[in-house]
Amino acid sequence: MVSAWFRFDELLSSTLVVVFMGEFASVQTASDPFSQEIATLDSAIESRLPGLWVGAEPTFTVRDSEQPEWLSEALGGDKERLAWRLMARLHERHPGALVLRTLGRQYPGEPHPRWSIGLYESRDGEPLWQGPPDPLGEAFDPLDDKRLIAFMDHLLHGLSTLGWPIHPFKTQDSLPHRLVFRVDDQPLQHSEEAIARWSRKSLHLEPIPLSGLVDELAAEGEYLLAIGTRDCGDGEACVVLELPDFPDVACFRAFVKILEPAAALLPALILQGFPPPVDAGVAWTTLTPDPAVIEINQAPYPDTLRFLAASRRLYADCEAVGLSPYRLQYNGTESDSGGGGQFTLGGASPPLSPFLTCAGLLPRLIRYWIAHPALSYAFGPEYLGGSSQSPRPDEGLRSLFRELKLALFLVEREADPEPEFIWRSLAPFLADASGNTHRSDLNIEKLWNPYLPGRGRQGLVEFRAFRMAPTPERAAAMTLLLRALVAMLAMSEAPLELVDWGDELHDRFALPHYLAQDLQAVFSDLEAAGLGLGERTRQVLLEEPARTRWQVDFSGCRLQIERALEFWPLVGGDAEVQESGGSRLVDASTARWQLLLRPEATTEDPDFAAWQLEVDGVRLPLREERDETGVLRLGGVRLREFEPWIGLHPGVKTRMPLTLLLRHPQLPQALRLQLHAWQPAGLPYPGLPADRSEAAARREERLTRESVDAASLNAAVDPPLEAISGYGLDLRWWLG
Repeated sequence: MVSAWFRFDELLSSTLVVVFMGEFASVQTASDPFSQEIATLDSAIESRLPGLWVGAEPTFTVRDSEQPEWLSEALGGDKERLAWRLMARLHERHPGALVLRTLGRQYPGEPHPRWSIGLYESRDGEPLWQGPPDPLGEAFDPLDDKRLIAFMDHLLHGLSTLGWPIHPFKTQDSLPHRLVFRVDDQPLQHSEEAIARWSRKSLHLEPIPLSGLVDELAAEGEYLLAIGTRDCGDGEACVVLELPDFPDVACFRAFVKILEPAAALLPALILQGFPPPVDAGVAWTTLTPDPAVIEINQAPYPDTLRFLAASRRLYADCEAVGLSPYRLQYNGTESDSGGGGQFTLGGASPPLSPFLTCAGLLPRLIRYWIAHPALSYAFGPEYLGGSSQSPRPDEGLRSLFRELKLALFLVEREADPEPEFIWRSLAPFLADASGNTHRSDLNIEKLWNPYLPGRGRQGLVEFRAFRMAPTPERAAAMTLLLRALVAMLAMSEAPLELVDWGDELHDRFALPHYLAQDLQAVFSDLEAAGLGLGERTRQVLLEEPARTRWQVDFSGCRLQIERALEFWPLVGGDAEVQESGGSRLVDASTARWQLLLRPEATTEDPDFAAWQLEVDGVRLPLREERDETGVLRLGGVRLREFEPWIGLHPGVKTRMPLTLLLRHPQLPQALRLQLHAWQPAGLPYPGLPADRSEAAARREERLTRESVDAASLNAAVDPPLEAISGYGLDLRWWLG
């Protein structure tokens, strides 16, 4: 989230009723069972930890496009056009909102900041802006010089009525008409040096400084308006007004009130420049480009019920313009949009963030998060691990993890630690291998960071290890889980150990069975704390209908094959070199599968332990476990699925299709299966799957089955010791 958190400390409690009467009145009467379940837990969370707000960064793509901007590139093609179509729908829902074109991100190698389109609205339902619209790509009446001059005169007169010192002048820039003013009683100094500074170029034509986006004039109390015209399509010109960094919402709204009647003389108006200030009375939502997706920074909400209602509207609007939260691959695999779906928690205002006001909350959250890897992996994107976009603290250097234990102790011993002390103590350990604090499973770069201009001190914790949710219900269930966890930990005084999983972290918790087991333990903790998730919420979180998996029954035994997690390593130069580019190279050729056996019957089978499972002729070691349905045996298998053009271990052979053999010493027949990465016949697919049904059919056909004479089979080979781990078999060690 960027500058989107609100101040409630100056509002009376009676005002809160009014704040949500407009946009959220219908939410209060939500009657579907899922919403009712959410409302019940929302109430319990609010009673234990008032003022815990939630925001999100959903990302959408064009799922059937193979153009660069929808596969890997941030800019280009029709991405901006689709963003404007989406903004037009959002604005139609909120006709009193103001459309603003601010600055997006800028990465090395990009000459200018990326575009960013924002919607700024009042939360009380009252229209904030009734002036001319942003063109939004639509046709409008022609602009003539008389209208432009009249607009300038009205704006100058309006500002002068506020008693603000103001000075108009002209430059040779693309936005030649300038108005500079102050909002206090200090005079403006009309020196040559001041005029030179006031003649600065448009923000949208200059790179963002490495130190961050700062309005140096505004920092000194001088606010610059730059005005000009732009071709808005089909030879039509429209007025452009570039805004300064206003000091607060009251000042900005006072300016908007003056601007509105002046702008009424214009057929259209583009507002650009610095992002607007926000507080409890306004909501700020932005659309920005990211590799393969459009990212939406949703305005935050004080509870999950309102978040659900807003997300349902957003998903519907995205679908209407052709944007999707998921992709279908050629072989039927369903993946998320490709841009992730992070969530952010904070307070009604930065100083009121529970992570700053509740002593020990953030250290307890870090300890609990590390103790439960399912929170990092169960809902994560395809790419996880130490070199991913969301590494855990225990996936980096061992020496740093040991230092984290001391850092947590030092923060926890403080009765009332200062916000900056908390950030300085913990930020070095919540970062990737290059020291980038943005790339972390638990991201606190906006908690109280003095080095991030304008947006570093917001009291926020961002949860980055979340893939894009395929439905708004799934997104809401995730936010409910996070809010309940934070409320539970805020109440808790029980000491928590810093668990060191070691190699077991990636060996055990790569397997879906252990992730589900760990997630159930989290659910149990919430239940014991009086914050249990409802049945529907748990079901939404646990269901993965599009997961790549198969189930085969054979002679009283059920074999379940399921894609597991893999933690792809970074390839190439050191992390610093790769940080300077737009992407990082990883070896994604290794895959992991979970193979799980169950008795078909509900009763215990004394011969169940005799079942053998072979993988490419190698005996797979199986662990015996139990779950709610009874006994089971399982193991993980790692293998190279394809040969990368650049990757690790060039001596490792590719093992697809993978041959599985299931047999029992008392049965004359065995079951041979082949798991294919693509179409078994080896033919190319005619195109991407048309829908989820066709994708499911392609996944299903990738596993072939045949019954074979057990007597004709060779004995299984024991794997080399190097290939065996506590939870599986690494076939990359097997050269046979």
